[in-house]
Amino acid sequence: MGQTQCYKILSEHLVSGELRKGESISIRIDQTLTQDATGTMAYLEFESMNLDRVKNELAVSYVDHNTVQVGFENADDHEYLRTVADRKGVIYSRAGNGICHQVHLERFARPGKTLLGSDSHTPTAGGIGSFAVGAGGLDVALAMAGKPFSIIAPRVVEIRLHGSLSPFVSAKDVILKVLERFGVKGNVNTVFEYTGEGVRTLSVPERATIANMGAECGVTTSLFPSDDNTRAFLKAQSREADFIPISADPDAVYDDLFEIDLSSLEPLAACPHSPGNIKTVSELEGMKVDQVLIGSCTNSSYMDLKRAARILSGHHVAPSVSLGIAPGSREVLLMITEDGTLETLIRAGARILESACGFCIGNHQSPGTDSVSLRTSNRNFYARSGTASANLYLVSPETAAASAITGVFTDPRSSDADLSDIKMPEKFLIDDSMFIYPTFSEEIKRGPNIGEPPENTPLPEIVKGHAVIKVGDKITTDHIMPAGARLKYRSNIPQYAKFVFESVDPTFPERAKSYKDKGESGFIIAGASYGQGSSREHAAICPMYLGIRAVCAVSMERIHQANLCNFGILPLLFEDEKDYERIEEGDELELLSPREALESGHFTLRDHSKGIDVPLKLFASKEQKRMLAAGGRLNEERA
Repeated sequence: MGQTQCYKILSEHLVSGELRKGESISIRIDQTLTQDATGTMAYLEFESMNLDRVKNELAVSYVDHNTVQVGFENADDHEYLRTVADRKGVIYSRAGNGICHQVHLERFARPGKTLLGSDSHTPTAGGIGSFAVGAGGLDVALAMAGKPFSIIAPRVVEIRLHGSLSPFVSAKDVILKVLERFGVKGNVNTVFEYTGEGVRTLSVPERATIANMGAECGVTTSLFPSDDNTRAFLKAQSREADFIPISADPDAVYDDLFEIDLSSLEPLAACPHSPGNIKTVSELEGMKVDQVLIGSCTNSSYMDLKRAARILSGHHVAPSVSLGIAPGSREVLLMITEDGTLETLIRAGARILESACGFCIGNHQSPGTDSVSLRTSNRNFYARSGTASANLYLVSPETAAASAITGVFTDPRSSDADLSDIKMPEKFLIDDSMFIYPTFSEEIKRGPNIGEPPENTPLPEIVKGHAVIKVGDKITTDHIMPAGARLKYRSNIPQYAKFVFESVDPTFPERAKSYKDKGESGFIIAGASYGQGSSREHAAICPMYLGIRAVCAVSMERIHQANLCNFGILPLLFEDEKDYERIEEGDELELLSPREALESGHFTLRDHSKGIDVPLKLFASKEQKRMLAAGGRLNEERA
């Protein structure tokens, strides 16, 4: 029986465990990346291990999130990141060089390599054939220290592509079709692997768009084969030496199959407030549009902007629409400047934004009250944009451009533009001058906003306290720890913790702290798919700082579950989902014999307020159980 591409890469990197679906394994990590919103804590955690330099093959620190630099905090963080990178042997990508996933795809990602990034969209590199996984900053810090990364050997779903895309239908529509089928929950410990003759019609940037938004389905990663198109992309980047062919064996056996006829697809949109809420653009035609934003790590490649510009050429943005465009990298910006695309965009009335994450993370370009915003980014969670009343729709660059002209939701197939000659260039305009390579000579600089990673205590014999909050389904890490204007506090946990659950219940931090001050443990009661979205480990660190000891949920997403374990918070699931309804906020709760229960994975939660016992279960590896007992992974490393 042949192997899937996924298991070929895993077998080459296996450090421990049996490579069998559902088993806990550890793999060697070749490459790591961080970005500045998560990187400060990751490098503080790395420093706490007292190592002179990173030990993996390649480590890159990108500055792409907090580039607006409102207040001194962001600039101080960036100076810390620059100097710690130099001291510890990390390549530093300066602000303005571009979004980490776009730049890493262009300059560093390699087929067959493993990549661990402190950002949930790290799987973008699956478009080039890398086994690329998003994780919390601590996991990335450990990988930089040469430690293996633990995952569950995944089930592998084959997504077989047939035919080719019709004009004005794009890779974004492919992944929205996948989201329509698989949704945003229930895909934990799963890998999507793309096969079929339709794959050959997609360039690496198009494949990267599809792999990028696999993260919205909650999968570990997505993989495309490394083939002639991969070689062509690497050659165009002057990196042909990095090419190796890798694909699934013809007789590989998969756990599931989903087939897509590319030629039958039509333009799609993800409607508020979930990437899995899919409708056709034709269903939405005529809806007034107030804002259009093109960019993000999903759709900011050279070809994305070229196609948008071709549709906009000869037209002007509707008077009621604000159009912003953010090239994904400095390389893309240089190329659209050189070939006239930038001038076309400006003449059409576009505002040219920095090559950064920006609007995707709610760091600027917040839409107006009750407005409709069309975006080519990957998430449209409630309030993520910075405006709670706004409605965000995720669309392709083609749909975004066509709608910007008319001022209403518009099917791009109505455009008279000719996109047939827009192909991946044979040679990209390469300029690596914004990378700073380490000299090991800098002194590490720390501003007053930069603190130390907070410490937890080992799991006590008695875990007793209150349900501090009860939340519903699909609570994202944005709900738990807001980004946008709060990002500048990522290095200052006492300050950042003041905003936990800000959009859900702003009184949570004060309530949690009052219980902690009394020596009690805090509990979070949650519905299905708790912790979906970003990899931000602060969604575990800040609740831990406020005294949260356990999250009891109907279901939980992979990265957040791992982050909770990393920081000593028990990630517990209801054995009977109906028990979620029985517990109320404020109930007095107790975990019976928690240290004994940790070994078996079966817990009993006693609700003293209701006079009931609720069975809970823990799905965790042996390594995770050890770190939970120790009060977190850092406690283990410091021991």
